[in-house]
Amino acid sequence: MLLGVLYAGYSATRLLADDSLTMARERAVATESVERALGLDLEAPLNQLFLSSETLRLVGSYWYATLHYVVTAAVLLWLYRRGRASSYLPARRALVLASVAALACYLMMPLAPPRFMPGYVDVLHLTATDGWWGADASAPRGLGEYTNELAAFPSLHAGWALWVALVVSREVSARWARALAWAYAAGTALVIVGTGNHWTLDVVGGWAVVLAAWLLVGNLPEQAGPAPSAALEDRLASVPDQPWASLASACRTTAGSDVDHIGGSEARRKDP
Repeated sequence: MLLGVLYAGYSATRLLADDSLTMARERAVATESVERALGLDLEAPLNQLFLSSETLRLVGSYWYATLHYVVTAAVLLWLYRRGRASSYLPARRALVLASVAALACYLMMPLAPPRFMPGYVDVLHLTATDGWWGADASAPRGLGEYTNELAAFPSLHAGWALWVALVVSREVSARWARALAWAYAAGTALVIVGTGNHWTLDVVGGWAVVLAAWLLVGNLPEQAGPAPSAALEDRLASVPDQPWASLASACRTTAGSDVDHIGGSEARRKDP
């Protein structure tokens, strides 16, 4: 059901968002200017790096078109199969919340990716004949018209990869697994920028929405459980009119004493 809702939301961004390429390119120019001022304009050198090697082009294309879905779904399924609702539910809620926030941004602020701008090359377009994707972004061949190609900021590729790293870091103690998860998040950031599909600020935005959702869900109050026995005893002992108040206090302060003695010396003082 959740996947269906998310897919419907993504489809809405394709059908309802402003599809003006002119406006989207103007936002891209503004994004480039901000990145240049911050020293984050890494798109050109990374794009050239991927273009310099056929192996990098293929690895980057398969990474971009495949791992975004496979790794995220695998980690979510793994959490579910572990059977620990205290781990699975907050992680799922954070993923859904971040995705909804990103879909809202796609709807309100379409942004042209670097591959739509002069000076950048669409790496997936170059490798379309070597994979299952078409020339239109990472959509399956023949389904490009159903893909929102202006859904750049924030990057869910980067955001979902960070979510994977956060989940693995919280749930797994093995250092190699944690290192692999963070390497996956960092590698995803390099791939989506180097293939010409996202700006550096898209990566930052994707990380920001996931981290905000993660922190927000983590601070939500949990459902109250049964009170601890010591707290219950304190409650009972604080009500002098109840016949069991003295008994509760005595049980806590005379550990190891004979129960019959407690009942004789304490309970008899207030006969029920």
